[in-house]
Amino acid sequence: MSLDENTNETETPNQAEEPKQPETSPAADSAAAAKNAAGNLVANLLALKESNPKVFFGGVGAVALVLVVLIFGGGSDAKLPVHQAKAMVPGQNYVLKSPNTYDPNATVRLVSVPGSMAAYDDTEENDRDGACKHMPLNTAVKLIQSQADSTDKNVQWAEVEITESGECQGRKAWTSAINLQ
Repeated sequence: MSLDENTNETETPNQAEEPKQPETSPAADSAAAAKNAAGNLVANLLALKESNPKVFFGGVGAVALVLVVLIFGGGSDAKLPVHQAKAMVPGQNYVLKSPNTYDPNATVRLVSVPGSMAAYDDTEENDRDGACKHMPLNTAVKLIQSQADSTDKNVQWAEVEITESGECQGRKAWTSAINLQ
């Protein structure tokens, strides 16, 4: 027998004789350590309360003050931007633009009475083909008059005359003033 074989034989039986240690996971170890640390922190705080109550309650007050400042402090008083309506001048030329669409094929609805915009039903085909009811974007118009809505003072209606050449030239109709630019 060689020296290497002899050494290997003696190591193998020793390994079998050693009792196996129970294996613990690192997560279980960290959980136990955190539990012990929390227990120690609570014990230290209670001991501080008993030995020096002024420091203990001063610390609790300081933490509460910091939380109150964080909750109620900060921020700014900057006001949200509000749409500023331009002054509309009767006799001035404008173009029809819908601020609510990016579709180049969109149209602007014209009605015969101010305020009737919300009441129209667009489900019928002949309503789309009616006489100058839906004008394409960038149609040239001239402002005849404007008036505030009877139910909402923030809404303005504008009576316009179509100045662009074509079959609708010279026709008058009403639209929401936001459609004029």
